[in-house]
Amino acid sequence: MITSVSMHPISNWPGISPEKAHAQEKNTGSSTATTQEKLPQTGTSASPEAQDLEKIKVIESLKARDREVRAHEQAHISASGGLATGGASFTYQQGPDGKRYAIGGEVNIDTSSVPGDPSATLRKAETIRRAALAPANPSGQDYKVASKAAQMATKAQMDMIKLQQETQSETASEEKPSLKIDLTA
Repeated sequence: MITSVSMHPISNWPGISPEKAHAQEKNTGSSTATTQEKLPQTGTSASPEAQDLEKIKVIESLKARDREVRAHEQAHISASGGLATGGASFTYQQGPDGKRYAIGGEVNIDTSSVPGDPSATLRKAETIRRAALAPANPSGQDYKVASKAAQMATKAQMDMIKLQQETQSETASEEKPSLKIDLTA
């Protein structure tokens, strides 16, 4: 199973209508709520200098969001211990300067258990949880992935206990001393 850990796009980003943001969220497969943040909006001003200042503010905000999103997704990849099934994918917004800025992203992580090896599954679940919570500000989706990893770890621990009990039962039945009395003497 592959699960995405992600940083969702901002719905009220400059130049994005709520409908367009919702469509972008649908395109990324996101079903969780997006973070809301107030950013400068481009608009008509009296002077070209004021318009240029507004564009600069929007571009700076987009640059800051781009850095935040890329750092967030890189934290997932760095902590994934090789469980990431590729690089990060991003949702972009074109700025007033014509450049594309990342405003959301996700990293797919292999969240399947290791068949027949609860100990390896436990280690994998712990790595998944660390990867999901690696960013400085985990998203709602990140917390969901961490929660599923914790459930996976609990099941692996129970499987390990069951396996240990089965092994002890087999060992105990094999080691039962039998009393043999020689009556021929």
